[in-house]
Amino acid sequence: MKIVVLVKHVADPDSAWRYTEDLSVDRAALEGRLSELDEYAVEQAVSLVEHGLPATVTFLTMGPASAVDALRKALAMGGDDAVHVLDDALPGSDALSTSLVLARAVERIGFDLVLCGMSSTDAEMSVVPAMLADRLGVPQVTFANAVSVQDGTVTVRRAGDTSVDDVAAALPAVASVTDKSGEPRYPAFKAIMVGRKKPVTTWTLGDLGLDPGQVGAAGAASVVRTAVANPPRSAGVVVVDDGDGAVRIADFLVGHNLV
Repeated sequence: MKIVVLVKHVADPDSAWRYTEDLSVDRAALEGRLSELDEYAVEQAVSLVEHGLPATVTFLTMGPASAVDALRKALAMGGDDAVHVLDDALPGSDALSTSLVLARAVERIGFDLVLCGMSSTDAEMSVVPAMLADRLGVPQVTFANAVSVQDGTVTVRRAGDTSVDDVAAALPAVASVTDKSGEPRYPAFKAIMVGRKKPVTTWTLGDLGLDPGQVGAAGAASVVRTAVANPPRSAGVVVVDDGDGAVRIADFLVGHNLV
């Protein structure tokens, strides 16, 4: 069995983001890390194998040269190998073109199960898993709090507003997992060194049979018109309780239309 896990190298949320001329995030110029939500997908894949599922695990990403760091972090957590789609035409790709590139790469790798985080921690769109499943022509089971695989079927547990449901799909399939699916492991030093030795293959758009005009800003169906930095946080209001603290807080809430 073959498991492919999608991982993304995202800008560090604590860094000052920079943008290119077309207002896409300049990922190559920023400190980055493996998307925190993708770590849960990595953990689920590695745990499935550790609990006896006969499978190999391949991690897949697309992005600048620095995106290999996300693959190395995933490989330190477990898995067998990784694929990095790297091409000068990729910057500026939106969710549609991203799903196209990932689908072509997944098809070339071969798969029974694709695992994804429920969202990236930068764009936070939560649409790539569904787009990927559609492009691959396979069922999707999303927002899983737990994942199991048995007898050619993937089963996930989803917690809704009114019920907890077990949803199953025949393999091959795409599944996305939430941050409730299990705490990702922290790789020990030995595991980090082992991960550095695992193979990482680099593919270009040409290797996937794609034209540069299908990706990046040229192939994007959505366009960013403006990008404005969040204003700095202002100091809060401190209410010193001299016996009338409750009244003063109530007056503040009413005066600011917060009740």
